[in-house]
Amino acid sequence: MSFTLWLSLAAICTLGAVSPGPSLALVIRNTVQGGMNQGVATALGHGLGIALYALLVAMGLGLVITKTPWLFELIRYAGAAFLLYLAWQALRSKPQGGDASEPESYGRYQGFVGGFLVAFLNPKIAVFFLALFSQFVREGAGWSEKLIMMATAGGIDALWYMVVALGVARTPLMGWLKNNIVWLDRATGTILTLLAIRVIWV
Repeated sequence: MSFTLWLSLAAICTLGAVSPGPSLALVIRNTVQGGMNQGVATALGHGLGIALYALLVAMGLGLVITKTPWLFELIRYAGAAFLLYLAWQALRSKPQGGDASEPESYGRYQGFVGGFLVAFLNPKIAVFFLALFSQFVREGAGWSEKLIMMATAGGIDALWYMVVALGVARTPLMGWLKNNIVWLDRATGTILTLLAIRVIWV
């Protein structure tokens, strides 16, 4: 893959990463609830989910997902159910922002798994990459090209959400959000519920 072609791929992946959605809400909430480390772990988990989808599409397996109605629907409804679970967690959270006795390692693990599942249980990402990679995947492409595409998509995504987590944790915004954690949780829960409904009905 030429450098010019890679720059085009990176630009499109960046636009996809910065588009607001449930991932952004989850990264912000996890950062406020569990600190910078949990926010970064969420970003890394999400990046891994994106990278996995990118690799599946580059290998041609993404087409199987989009062309197999029952599999696509299974992933879609599982994704909606997970968004509703996250919304329920946010809406029922305590005013103090969670259980302070939980080990930090558990918070990082929870953030990583949550970030991964939000990405992986979204079959529309497969559709996005099918449309995107059709311009970049050439017939007979070797593993090196496929791994470059995977690393580019996953790396840019993880980097963007790490910047979001660091931006929230290292600025005065963190203090304001902590002081208004109840409203943040309510807003996050509402947004995730609406997004889950959209996933089901659209």
